[in-house]
Formats: sequence, structure tokens, C-alpha cells
Amino acid sequence: MRPSQRLFELLEGGTELNIVCHNNPDPDCLASALALGRIAVAAGIDDPHIFYNGDISHQQNRAFVNLLDIELMDFDIDVIRDRPSTSLLAFVDHSTPGANNSVPNGTSLDIVIDHHPSNDIDAEFVDHREHIGAAATILTEYLRDLDIEFDAALATALLFAIRRETLNFLRGATSEEYDAAGYLHEFVDEGLLRRLSAPPVTGETLDAIATAIGNRVVKQSVLISNVGRTTERDALPQAADYLATLEGVETAIVFGIINDGIQISARSPDARIHAGNVLRKAFEDVGSCGGHHDVAGGEIPLGIFADYTSDDETLIAIVRSVVTARLLAELKIDEK
Repeated sequence: MRPSQRLFELLEGGTELNIVCHNNPDPDCLASALALGRIAVAAGIDDPHIFYNGDISHQQNRAFVNLLDIELMDFDIDVIRDRPSTSLLAFVDHSTPGANNSVPNGTSLDIVIDHHPSNDIDAEFVDHREHIGAAATILTEYLRDLDIEFDAALATALLFAIRRETLNFLRGATSEEYDAAGYLHEFVDEGLLRRLSAPPVTGETLDAIATAIGNRVVKQSVLISNVGRTTERDALPQAADYLATLEGVETAIVFGIINDGIQISARSPDARIHAGNVLRKAFEDVGSCGGHHDVAGGEIPLGIFADYTSDDETLIAIVRSVVTARLLAELKIDEK
């Protein structure tokens, strides 16, 4: 039986579906949640819910939610605690309770659909395809298999998510992404797709990227930089994407203080370096990091620097020193 059919049968046995996105969800997660919700409705579940925690801060993510009129709900732990036995809990684009989400460790999951590296995924239905470039590709396959009708908004959301997740088919794209994109193309709203692709950029985002450019340090072919403290969480991956194009740079890592945590984003086209493993090993004792060989990220609670949080200038300096030292040590690069 194909995965889509097994999923549909599971959904037919449920009365409610709660889809939990990872923290600060991106278009791949959001589009996948929309598609899973559409499948649930076809299976007889009325009004599936999409929950998230964190921020929708990247300008493209905000445009995605607003232009597609996606109904999101703040994550509520009572949804997990008080759900009846016929209520299904699903993760899309992530797979582990407590890792980049607010679901308690050990929570029983019903559905997991993901393409990120992960171990020991436990759910009644699991479709984990690490070789695939986007979770939206998997959901597109389900909709096609089940012959569920696409409307322009859903098709546009899925195609944009695939393009965004694969950097316009330049990162991690497989034949499945091209096949899904070809199928979706006839249904998309091209005007909406253009608007999603070129939203306005805030001054704060530009300031954060400019700070990362100014603070860059290059050792061998590795660039490390920081944005200090910022409210623009998604300026970090944008800065990392930009700095990775600098001549002579094969790996770019950008970090910054956002609210009560340190966010890190890495880009590495260098086949010798697995960015996800570098971040995970460098910070596994203090935070949660990981990702693919070429794209990775993570978060470190600021509590480990609690003694310095009353003085922001000192805090930024210490964070810069500690994070940089850990990265260089894991990359086996001399600090001098």
C-alpha cells in the first residue's frame, strides 16, 4: 500500500487533526501543513487545526501567511494533554517532540512527514525521506495519488515551498522536486507566486545583514560572523546565504542574540563539511542544533550566559567569543 493510502486510512479513523509546525515555521512546513489539512478534510475530518510557536518573522514567511490567508493558532499544551483518543497529532517538516517545537518530550505522535535527518522517529504513520529536497514534495505526491483537487492557492503554496526549500532547485533538489513542480505548475496563480517571491525587506533586516557583513571573520575557507542582538530572526539565514557567496568562502556561519536565545544559521556547499553535524557537535551539550550537510541551524538558550545578561555589550562580546571558539574547535581551525 502506498504511503498516501495508509495516511488516508488513518485519517478516516480520526475525528480531529492537530498539525503542529516546528518553531518559527517556514513555507515548506506551512505548505505541508495546509496540504495535510486538505487531505484530512477529504478523509472526513472537519476543520483541522495548524499550530505553531515562535515568530513568523522572515518577510517571505509573513507574506506567505498573509497572502494565502493561512489560519494559524498559537500552540497550546492543553491540545496535547486533553485530546481524546480519536484526535490525531501530526508533525510536518520535523519529527521529534521537544526538538525545535514546544511539544513535550515523549509525547505520542500519530503522523510524522519529514525530510530532515533524524533518528528514532516514533509514530503510527511515518514517512521520513531524508533524500527528498522538501516536505512539500511528499505532500504533493499524496494529493496526486489520492486525486484530491488542487486550487490555485494550495498549488502556489506548495510550488513556492519547494522552490524556497531548494533555493530554486539549486540545493538538494531531486527528480521528485522537478516532477512535483511540473505537476503543480498548471494550477498555480503566477501573479501570487511573483508576489510571494519578492516581498519588501524591512530596514531592520537590512541593518542586521549589514552588521553580519561588517563583523565577518574568515579563517581558511570558513566565514563566521554575528549580528549582535536583533529582533530579525530570519536575517541570519539571509546573511549566511549572502556571505556564502563571498569569493574564497566555502562555509558561512552567522549567529546572533534573539530574545532569550542565541540563533545560529550555517551554509556550506563544501562537500568536506557537514554543517548540521558541525553545529550539533559544537553545541550539543548546551543547545539544539542540526540540519543537512549544506544547510543547518540551531538555538542555544541564553541561560548559560545568565551572569552577563544585565550588560548587553558584555553579553554580546562573551557570546561572540564562546560561540566562535566552539565552532573553530569543531572545525579544527586554529583561532590565531
